[in-house]
Amino acid sequence: MQQQLRTVVIIPARYGSTRLPGKPLLDRTGKPLIQHVVETVRQARRIQAVYVATDDARIERAVRAFGGQAVMTRPDHPSGTDRLAEAAELIGLDEKDVVVNVQGDEPEMDPQHVDRLVELLIDSDADMATLAAPLDAQAARSPDNVKVVLAADGTTALYFSRAVIPYDREGAGVRYLLHMGIYAYRKGFLLRFASLEPTPAERAERLEQLRALEHGYRIVVGVVPAATPGVDSMEDYAAFVERHKARLRSAGKA
Repeated sequence: MQQQLRTVVIIPARYGSTRLPGKPLLDRTGKPLIQHVVETVRQARRIQAVYVATDDARIERAVRAFGGQAVMTRPDHPSGTDRLAEAAELIGLDEKDVVVNVQGDEPEMDPQHVDRLVELLIDSDADMATLAAPLDAQAARSPDNVKVVLAADGTTALYFSRAVIPYDREGAGVRYLLHMGIYAYRKGFLLRFASLEPTPAERAERLEQLRALEHGYRIVVGVVPAATPGVDSMEDYAAFVERHKARLRSAGKA
């Protein structure tokens, strides 16, 4: 009998964020931020399990305290992808199992987006899958907003950049797409991807997904109506706390 493939979410979580140290453990809502992320992605229909991959005992204890699954990884990983690959090995996934990489600062991730991502990968022959959302021209100017340009098929990524792409030379009006930092891979490709040497465009832009494109791998992109806000700064976190309180009030829980 053929073994059923598993689909899991792995959330890399570091304590030492440059812009917001201790971010996963911020708890002004009564729950650590990482718990919000785990509880949100658990709602996705296509996911069998959710793991937090960390190298910090404080985060591991917090995850286990709310009943989550934590995987302790080495402290010397240069990127979240490398941490993800080690976690996939430690969990014991099969080569064809699907791994979804959700960032640990996405407490409002739409579970339907996670499902869409899994379906994109399973229904294609691509090596990786990711998501994008419409972006207005002014927001496209910010290097913090990573843009993606698609091929004529509307699904294959041509390039990702912090620069404004495509460049609207004639001012005719173009569609800008914001790249959302969520990925899906089969475990076998994830390990191969993590073993590849960093590439020139990746180093220049500081975007790991360019490593896959520069090595000739295909990334399929699904476009969703809107991106969900992440938490990159204390201001972002304060805004999330206020939205969370508003949802509780609306539900009669506060």
